[in-house]
Amino acid sequence: MNWVPDACTLPTAEQPLRVAEFDQLFADHLVTADRVDPLTLDLVLTADSHAVAADLIARESACCTFFTFTLDAQARLRIQVSANRTAVLDALAARLPE
Repeated sequence: MNWVPDACTLPTAEQPLRVAEFDQLFADHLVTADRVDPLTLDLVLTADSHAVAADLIARESACCTFFTFTLDAQARLRIQVSANRTAVLDALAARLPE
């Protein structure tokens, strides 16, 4: 996973597991995805995903402060990065199911 920036404090051995958690969230709960702009990805998740998504983004926010996650009550998730982290968002967006 060469796209994970040095700013990520998640131990290297745990990074594939975290990626797998995002893959599972997307596989189980993704309804739609919209790449709003290079810095922003909007996801609509299933209504029953809120607790799972909230837990995952809380843990991801703790180790990867370059992400900004906004999850609303309707399970709409906005993921944003700064201009110098677009490659990370690109890599995450590439993991979305087609």
